[in-house]
Amino acid sequence: MSLSMISPVILIAAIFALIPFLTAAFFSAKLATATERLPASVQVFAPSALCVIYLLVAFSAGTFHWDWLVLYALLPVAISFVMWQARRSDPTQHGNWRDFLVLAILGLAVDLRWFQPAWPAHFIVFNKILLLDAGIWAFLVVRRLDQVGFNLRLRWNDLGIGLRELAFYTPLAIPLGLGLGFLHLHPSAPWLSRLPVAFLFTFFFIAVPEELFFRGWLQNLLERRIGRYPALFLTAALFGLAHFNKRAVHFNWRYVLLAALAGIFYGRAWRQQRRVGASAISHACVDTIWSLWLR
Repeated sequence: MSLSMISPVILIAAIFALIPFLTAAFFSAKLATATERLPASVQVFAPSALCVIYLLVAFSAGTFHWDWLVLYALLPVAISFVMWQARRSDPTQHGNWRDFLVLAILGLAVDLRWFQPAWPAHFIVFNKILLLDAGIWAFLVVRRLDQVGFNLRLRWNDLGIGLRELAFYTPLAIPLGLGLGFLHLHPSAPWLSRLPVAFLFTFFFIAVPEELFFRGWLQNLLERRIGRYPALFLTAALFGLAHFNKRAVHFNWRYVLLAALAGIFYGRAWRQQRRVGASAISHACVDTIWSLWLR
């Protein structure tokens, strides 16, 4: 779909959806400081404004339903309220059951496409960004979870670490993927012209959201409960399972296996300096190479 086919209302909705994501990615410290003294009621109820994203998209496409608007107004508030309780119950941030409950709700809502019927064709991506924004507000502003590493002001170390883990993963994944019939080599030089755009889109809209969720939040919290290596492998396994219904009608075990293996290297990249940017570079490189030459 070209930009000329997208209505101004949809573009406004996209800008509104990206503002929390990009603000947290590039100005997380300033955002945390600016919201630190907000009353608890404001912190909890403010994310209800995210329902405007659904409102704009649905009205523009003629698919508006009141029940979905109520859901998108109340769910971010409920998530923030649970995180507020977690902050009070677990001030040392050892990891509270409420943290994992919120992660389960967000993860399952995306992976099982619970809210897909709310969105018109081609605009389901708004659901993912809306839920991501709700999670960012809940964990950054309300919970104030530390050591997440959600800072996309990238450093040379992020690039070096990300490419190193890519170099470790590739010699394992390509022979395994080809042998399982999951990967199919399509060498084509003209695809090089699409490489920068493909990488940037994958980095910002696939790799960063998934790495923030799985590494910045989930692996981060699991480390506090079960230790570094168990957290690394459990998060990788859950990351693999999150791909069970991708590109298949039934359980796609090949995708699960390769994604779980990738998750180990993404987790290694994140935990070295606790930077989402480093693991997102590995992740975006893998997905870009796959989409252009190995799908």
